[in-house]
Amino acid sequence: MRASVAAATRRWAEMPRARDLGLSIGRFPPGPLNAITDVGQVAVGHVTLIEGDRTRTGATAILPHPGNVFADRPRAGLSVLNGFGKFAGATQVQELGEIETPILLTNTLAVGRGVEALVRHTLAQPGNAHVTSINAVVGETNDGRLNDIRAARPTVEEMRAALANARPGPVTEGAVGAGTGTISFGLKGGIGTASRRVGEHMQGVLVQANFGGTLRVDGRPVAGVPEADADGSIVLVIATDAPLSSRNLTRLASRSFAGLARIGSALSNGSGDYALVFSVGPGAPLGNDACSPLFEAVIEAAEEAILNALLMAGDMDGYDARHDRPNRVAGLKL
Repeated sequence: MRASVAAATRRWAEMPRARDLGLSIGRFPPGPLNAITDVGQVAVGHVTLIEGDRTRTGATAILPHPGNVFADRPRAGLSVLNGFGKFAGATQVQELGEIETPILLTNTLAVGRGVEALVRHTLAQPGNAHVTSINAVVGETNDGRLNDIRAARPTVEEMRAALANARPGPVTEGAVGAGTGTISFGLKGGIGTASRRVGEHMQGVLVQANFGGTLRVDGRPVAGVPEADADGSIVLVIATDAPLSSRNLTRLASRSFAGLARIGSALSNGSGDYALVFSVGPGAPLGNDACSPLFEAVIEAAEEAILNALLMAGDMDGYDARHDRPNRVAGLKL
């Protein structure tokens, strides 16, 4: 396993991001890392599982800040474009407008183990000795076209390792973590990220891209890409340091779906499309009129994050669990 992951990591390190190819999406400038970790002290961690011919899966953890998230809860908003998914913790986020755990992304059949990993993580935090209720937040997409999804991986402890691995700084993209076995537009999907500066504020997007449609890059069709590979899902996690109310965070989450439209998503019946936004910005919430440039910038960052996921993924051999056969998926090359 370690040799496979190490070889893949070296290969992915050589992949270009969109801006390496001269592609600048939109008008707002990116942050220094062009990543969700440009926002505050947000940290990201992965566990990547590439084992034998059948295991291509993992988990990705997003920590809003380095402290006790249960005790210091960021305001949050959740928007669902198409609810064909298993997003744990959704109703309480929508009701209360906050999150009380880090966020885990994984595969569809691992959501329950992700909840257990977050419960154990939260109970172990200093100051939580008397906690008896936890709303764990776990998003998912189905990686069963490249992964033996029935094999009960990642485990609870492997997902706890993703939480422990979380660091600020550059974010590894492509076929890593929760994006190890994902497919988008008939190509290898994965984890991607991008950020935008809007005046004095920064916001970043991280995606788990596993959806389909007809790929467009900055509005233009791409030759040689499979047509209308429609089904699948995407989770977008958005961080901002703009102090927004939970209502306006939900509005911001909804705008991110325009990035899916721009890149060519089919928004199909079988696609679960979820966007979760949290704010680490202190102070009184900004008014409604301040939101418009933030809305535009999140569309840009969502589109670029998806493109980075595709470009950084590379080719992948794996196992199609539904059809019980090997599968090979090519990465995007522009």
